[in-house]
Amino acid sequence: MSNLDRWKQFTQARIGLGRFGVSISTKDMLRFRMDHAKAKDAVVQEPSWDTIFDQLKLFSKLYGIQHQFVKSQVTSKQEYLLRPDLGRRLSEESKIKLDSSEKGYDLGIVCVDGLSAKAIDENLLLFLEGFLSKVETLHLKLAPLVVAQWGRVAIGDEISEILQSKICLVIIGERPGLSSADSLGLYLTYEPKVGKTDEARNCISNVRPLGFPLPLACDKAIYLIQESISQKRSGVLLKDQMPKPKQSIDMKEDLSKLKSFREE
Repeated sequence: MSNLDRWKQFTQARIGLGRFGVSISTKDMLRFRMDHAKAKDAVVQEPSWDTIFDQLKLFSKLYGIQHQFVKSQVTSKQEYLLRPDLGRRLSEESKIKLDSSEKGYDLGIVCVDGLSAKAIDENLLLFLEGFLSKVETLHLKLAPLVVAQWGRVAIGDEISEILQSKICLVIIGERPGLSSADSLGLYLTYEPKVGKTDEARNCISNVRPLGFPLPLACDKAIYLIQESISQKRSGVLLKDQMPKPKQSIDMKEDLSKLKSFREE
């Protein structure tokens, strides 16, 4: 095995592409077109909401956390792509729904479809299963888990401000790359409110089995929540000094768990 072949085992990036004359090989061209199609599908498709809500009902029994469904001010997928500003704010109907809920929580969890239905379908439930089992140990008062359709990261600020959550964790489908159409992004904000900007958030990106592994992302999120509570801050003011894990995450084991979870 050549050194180049060894390197290819550790990345999905396009390295060492074959070439014939001035063009890349047919194999690499077809792979590029396939990845482009997957990325496009991830953006334009909708998550399998029914499947997600069925599993959230089970989480409600296991972890005692309820869930609500809300929408942004966007009225169509096309408008969502053209008007990011509307995806940052709740529809009037959703505001009324949340405003009638109980208020005053330590942590609010907001799940947003974002720009990747594939990420939500394949990784959201698996991440939540690991995260909810660990966040229980912090003994925090959790707000109802809110699922937002056609939302952007900042929609979590308005949701958490209405519910009066001290900290907001947004879990969103990230804009897909040509080799990573299934990535989740996690955004943590202390004292969320409308108008907060991105320097006030801590971000964990590329959360997926072949990127930043889900178990490690759960541990990182728990660490940041603890530090945010302790220091009463987030974003650039909250430095990530989490010790490196003693054991590396086994991607094959992570994928095996994912497969087993889907089959169940």
